[in-house]
Amino acid sequence: MAAASPLPRAPDLPTLHATLQDLLSFLRGALAISSAHTVDFYTKSIWQELVDLPPESVLATLRKSAAEAELHETLPLGEAEAGSGFIDLPKIFCETSQKLLSVEAFVLTAKHYSVQNLGLCTPSEQLLTALRVNTEQRTDENVKAIEFMNTKKSHEVQAMSELICSIADYCGLKQIIDVGSGKGYLSSFLSLKYGLNVYGIDSSYTNTHGAKERNRKLKKHWNLCHSQSRADSNGLVLKMPKESKVQSTSKCEGECERVRKSRRGDEDASAGVSAGALTDFSGSPVSVIRKQQRNPHAQPVEEERLCCEDAFSLVDFLPVDGIEPTSQVCHTEAPGLRKERGNATSKSRGSSIYSPLTSFITADTQLHDIIEDLEDCLMVGLHTCGDLAPNTLRIFASKAEVKGVCSVGCCYHLLSEEFENQHKGYAKENWGFPMCHYLKEERWCCGRNARMSACLALERVAVGQGLPTESLFYRAVLQNIIKDYYGISKCEQYVGKIYSKCSSFLEYVRMSLKKLGLDESKVSEEIIMDYYEKYKPRMNELEAFNMLKVVLAPCIETLILLDRLCYLKEQKDIAWSALVKLFDPVQSPRCYAVIALKKQCDRS
Repeated sequence: MAAASPLPRAPDLPTLHATLQDLLSFLRGALAISSAHTVDFYTKSIWQELVDLPPESVLATLRKSAAEAELHETLPLGEAEAGSGFIDLPKIFCETSQKLLSVEAFVLTAKHYSVQNLGLCTPSEQLLTALRVNTEQRTDENVKAIEFMNTKKSHEVQAMSELICSIADYCGLKQIIDVGSGKGYLSSFLSLKYGLNVYGIDSSYTNTHGAKERNRKLKKHWNLCHSQSRADSNGLVLKMPKESKVQSTSKCEGECERVRKSRRGDEDASAGVSAGALTDFSGSPVSVIRKQQRNPHAQPVEEERLCCEDAFSLVDFLPVDGIEPTSQVCHTEAPGLRKERGNATSKSRGSSIYSPLTSFITADTQLHDIIEDLEDCLMVGLHTCGDLAPNTLRIFASKAEVKGVCSVGCCYHLLSEEFENQHKGYAKENWGFPMCHYLKEERWCCGRNARMSACLALERVAVGQGLPTESLFYRAVLQNIIKDYYGISKCEQYVGKIYSKCSSFLEYVRMSLKKLGLDESKVSEEIIMDYYEKYKPRMNELEAFNMLKVVLAPCIETLILLDRLCYLKEQKDIAWSALVKLFDPVQSPRCYAVIALKKQCDRS
């Protein structure tokens, strides 16, 4: 056993509070942009209400900033700011009207408050070096990869499993609890490659049953190649036959349907942002524009390719894998749960196992009720949806058996907010946001549209995917027609993915009215086309506004992640906690992990 290296220094609570204070000062002026609803863009004159500049000027400034972005990307952030001047908030927004005045200052400030540029992330390589105290390889660690996942999932599972194994070794743990385990890819990999005992907990019985069968086949294939992998000192790439493409039982599907019925139906454009805008800002927030200029023939991705399984609100305009589906939506136990538990506890604790279990996880979940042979363990979650991510952190903080946590969250739009819709009198103790005392004292509320904007994927736009401005434009003009001719200012129904099926604005309106159950005879073809011609010259307002939302998106994710990190810093029994950029943001937009260890694990 090698001597333990000190864990990397992570920012302390006062540092995080100071950062939050500055970030909130910026967001108090900027949040209105993220919170604007694209459906209402023309009906509520959003551009005129929030921006005191012509759209041509905003787009020109963004292009100019893109030309200068090369310099800012090569300089440390402090030098870049010193050279260009970090402009005070009154110069960004009008003190009286709160309208945007300076795009240059807006872009620079938004870049400053991205997680990466704040300097608050612990480098994953540095953390892995400190954690690797065991000089002996784990079981089957010479096997390089298994190709039974798509490229994105394979990238995520391999990166996260390596870190989890290192944490487990560092803490002397053998048992892993994978919450929101879904199809069991991460759980299977941890069990088979690293010899860990893994309990994969998911609320969907369909998911856990499928994960069990998938793991059985995988284990059989793995064992066939086991002797070869040992003999091959260079490692062996195991290839599984591609699974048939079956429509996924989305983890968020049930929750999305419930939310869709209870909220405004047409929030598919709620954040009003272009497709694929990613939250990682390793470079300039406007570098995407420069790269698009280099490839002027890049075509917008079809809307149907941008739709996620969770399929409502702005998710309709995100990459198909931009938001991970999860399954924390079922509140009832599946019939097979008791049998699963019995089978799980009857297995040998000395051998590596993977046991899929079905249960709905909350902050109050008693792990002993789910896992009878619970021991000191590490709790992990790969793209845990909505409140499941903060609840994972709460379980870690409150349960003595859970010695460490590694959580990558997603689906920020499904978080419950304590200070949102307070007039409705929701009775809830453990809210998804905020978690930390600082933001609770501020009574801070982002709102659903702003949280949705934190789910964007800028890097994917930068590598060639266009922005679906026209589809958002169609929906915004349609809302004007609905308001003027049907007297409906707030649609309770969901229009859905109609744009990709239409060849013209006229066809789009006809199909939408039919789906909404509205009398099509009230508006003639001439009326519809008059609306189109009236608003077409103003499409650049929507384009410019979308880019402003894209630039601002990382700041919202920063706020959510810092809230979780501050919560962990506030707990007495936690020795070390940090944010770690775990994935390539082009492959996996939700790339930040929240990691913490209790005092019993800290060997520093």
